[in-house]
Amino acid sequence: MTALVIASLNAMMSLFLSPSWYFVVVFFTVSFLVGYFLYNYMLQRFIYRKIKLIYKIIYQTKATKREAFFYQSILPQKSIEEVSTDVQEWAEQKKKEIELLNANEQFRREFLMNLAHELRTPIFTVQGYIDTLLDGAIDDPEVKNRFLTQASKAIDRLASLVADMGEISKLEAGEIKLNLELFVIQDLIQDVFQELGRKADEKTILLLLKKGTERALIVKADKMRIRQVLVNLVENAIKYSSERTLVTAGCYLMDENHVYVEISDDGPGMPEEHVGRVFERFYRVDRSRSSEVAGTGLGLAIVKHIIEAHGQTVNVRSKPGVGSSFGFTLAKGKE
Repeated sequence: MTALVIASLNAMMSLFLSPSWYFVVVFFTVSFLVGYFLYNYMLQRFIYRKIKLIYKIIYQTKATKREAFFYQSILPQKSIEEVSTDVQEWAEQKKKEIELLNANEQFRREFLMNLAHELRTPIFTVQGYIDTLLDGAIDDPEVKNRFLTQASKAIDRLASLVADMGEISKLEAGEIKLNLELFVIQDLIQDVFQELGRKADEKTILLLLKKGTERALIVKADKMRIRQVLVNLVENAIKYSSERTLVTAGCYLMDENHVYVEISDDGPGMPEEHVGRVFERFYRVDRSRSSEVAGTGLGLAIVKHIIEAHGQTVNVRSKPGVGSSFGFTLAKGKE
């Protein structure tokens, strides 16, 4: 286009030199060809080389010789606007990658800090009791038995922590195979309620199925793993609830293929900023009480991995002063 404009202007100016149309046409043709090849050469040398260099940077794949010939000789050269769009898309992609890397780095730091915190408490407990016994308390039978009992509990907590971390690693790696079977989810919930009944009685907490959800619903899942999920959720509900409250379970038919199970409590609830993070490893809403509340801090992380291993989803709803509800979906079994 540039060569055409310049050739046209030159042809019009050549009329002042000679009125012959033959001269004008020749002058126009020569101007056009010279301008076209000159501009094309300059573009190739100074602009498209730079564009090619840009694509070498933003593209990670290397073209074969056939592809390179096809791009250079068959396809039209990309316009500056198209190159700008490609660069903007590349910049957005890199920005997202950087944000993801920063988030992962933050998660790694928090994970290591939380892991150190969870390990430090039982280790220091055992160390303190053993040092006290070595300093002479071992000669007192009553003190010796009490300290050894407490040290044994701390070691049990360490063993549970290691076991839970191994469980999560296997779930993430897909090393644990699910044994899918058909069972009534309400029956499994009642079994878990019975198993944890003594813990609930200690705080005068009632474990109940919600009214209207007693109708038997058959699900297809790994019964042992779902039992583990329910134990974690119900145990947490009992642990964090106040005395003389309720822990309820509800089972709902979502559609022809899914059943929704929800465990609810009347506990203190959680602020909104914590709700999205409770399934992270070692995450605790009230870190100051973490040593008072028994557990490894990995229970909800295991719940999330087990449910996701089933190809299902898990969620939580909570509000301070109202309570929390943890729910998950399961595949509906064919009767």
